[in-house]
Amino acid sequence: MKYIDTNIFINAILYDDEKAERCKEILKKIIEEKIMGCTSFLSWDELVHIIKKNKDRNIAIIEGEKFLKFPNLSFIELNQSVANKAQEMISKYNLGPRDAFHIASALSKDVKEIISDDSDFDKVNEIKRIKV
Repeated sequence: MKYIDTNIFINAILYDDEKAERCKEILKKIIEEKIMGCTSFLSWDELVHIIKKNKDRNIAIIEGEKFLKFPNLSFIELNQSVANKAQEMISKYNLGPRDAFHIASALSKDVKEIISDDSDFDKVNEIKRIKV
């Protein structure tokens, strides 16, 4: 199982370059069950916010609906335990709160790899970042 950071979805939606193509390939592998993927429900918030900011509200709504129905993607709920772990990650690694929530979500399901474009995850010893 691999944790899929929000930027994988955002890059695939917003951009048309080599990185976007690599992100689309990762998402295709999840659909085809070649990669078992999970993410936090927090990713929906980030995705809709960024798409609305960069495109418009209607596109953000459509992409948010597609995201929640993404085939073969497991969603991790935010709860007190995840929040406590996120607080620990902020203290230990000086992460931003959203990054800390992503790490805590992954760790709550014993996921040890995160596919992400965000190099901030490189400083976290508990998880390995797979670069896009």
